Amino acid sequence: MNRTHPPVATGPVVTTANGPVRGFVRDGVAAFLNIPYAAPPRGAARFAAPEPHAPWTAVRDATTPGPTAPQGERRLGGLDMSPYFGPGWVRGDDYLTVDVRTPAADRGVAERPLPVMVFVHGGGFVAGSTRAALYDGSALARDGVVLVTLNYRLGFQGFLDLPGAPANRGLLDVRAALRWVRDEIAAFGGDPHAVTVFGQSAGATLVAALLADPEATGLFRRAVVQSGSGLGAFSPEQAARVTRAAAAALGVEARAGAFAAVPDERLVGITPSLTGLDLRTASHTDPLMGLSPLGPVLAEQPAHALAARPGTPDVDLLVGTTAQEGNLYLVPQGAYAASTAADVEATAARAHPRPAELVAAHRAARPGASFGALRSGILAEALFGAGSRALADAHAAKSPSRTHRYVFAWRSPALGGALGAAHTVELPFVFGRTDLPALYGTDGVLGPAAPPAAAARLAELSGRMRAAWVRFAATGDPGWEPYDDRRRATMRIDVAWTPADDPDAAERAAWGPGYV
Repeated sequence: MNRTHPPVATGPVVTTANGPVRGFVRDGVAAFLNIPYAAPPRGAARFAAPEPHAPWTAVRDATTPGPTAPQGERRLGGLDMSPYFGPGWVRGDDYLTVDVRTPAADRGVAERPLPVMVFVHGGGFVAGSTRAALYDGSALARDGVVLVTLNYRLGFQGFLDLPGAPANRGLLDVRAALRWVRDEIAAFGGDPHAVTVFGQSAGATLVAALLADPEATGLFRRAVVQSGSGLGAFSPEQAARVTRAAAAALGVEARAGAFAAVPDERLVGITPSLTGLDLRTASHTDPLMGLSPLGPVLAEQPAHALAARPGTPDVDLLVGTTAQEGNLYLVPQGAYAASTAADVEATAARAHPRPAELVAAHRAARPGASFGALRSGILAEALFGAGSRALADAHAAKSPSRTHRYVFAWRSPALGGALGAAHTVELPFVFGRTDLPALYGTDGVLGPAAPPAAAARLAELSGRMRAAWVRFAATGDPGWEPYDDRRRATMRIDVAWTPADDPDAAERAAWGPGYV
């Protein structure tokens, strides 16, 4: 498949409410890149709610990628994560944009409109963009959906809780992009009444927040939460602690006007110094386990808000995790093999209000497990597992026939086979990018280059996953039994797909009641 030849200069033109955009056609997919959904967040507007973009009259070029949100370099040990995070900060103010990919043949405008899938990228709320090679959604478009990827504000600009500024500006951006999809996607062949918002990692946690957000009602019909959390928000008390630390590091007052006077370079530069802040309070553990001090700030966790909301959610939900999420944060850094009993205890203390009980329960559930495996399991539960279950349980209690779960268990052979089914490993399969060269090699997430037979098996697994995700986007059913609070039916995704009832029962028991 040729992904490298330049786009045609005279590509298709679509007219949006703001003005016409010209894209290009490649391999049966029409692509439109760098379309604004909100005004550039310049100056003080970096800490304001998103505003409408000014219209244009001439045809806007949508054939080349645009700028990205301000961000620093994000590394995870010896792994090459550039396919996931993209090129980093590409300067330019007009970065609140979407990319759209749609089947090229007639683009469905004259026939039945296609389901729409809107992807929210991960990156710890401080990194990532639509320019990441992994998020070229051409394969999904060829499978019969209109695929939209979006940029949103990151770091301090997106998530620092500041007096005088609206909270969760990055989340407000995602909501604004969904409004753009509602209003404009029909012109690209998409059905505005069949929108699925899906995200991974930080993006999935934002999707969980949208599920509990009354202001997002009606903007999407279905949601996919891939390795996110319904318990992943910071409390206002925790957020205030981060704001005070950021203001002290910058030498400014902790208010929006003072931060608005600080250039992006300086804001990005001091963000890493806040990583590792102890954000535990009398009532809350740290939902991001010290990996990032920034994320959504909510008075109530999304899973709890969803459970308390009256009525039945009018949204289908697919939620899942990988089988060894925590490995990504330990194996590439050498911390997995070097883990000690003290490391396990320290991880549990950051994760849970009763750490000794948690460690004992994990030991009982994993007889003979190494310290690294125990530490990884506790980390995975704290970041993703417990919060994914809470979200699925809350949704299934009201909509059991509209809730589905999965666990992705294919083990990557990267780093001598130690990486396994780590966080992020499922994404190349969902996007149909298992052919991406940057995913392979000594530092590639998918390990050494696969021989032809193995590559064919990976492509087959990718095809099956895409089919399930597209089927869910079209019908609300990915192809397996719904999840309820009795059987907790879950599809275990590997080279072979195996249905299971409550496959993480041991983790559920180990985590126990009382988690905040």
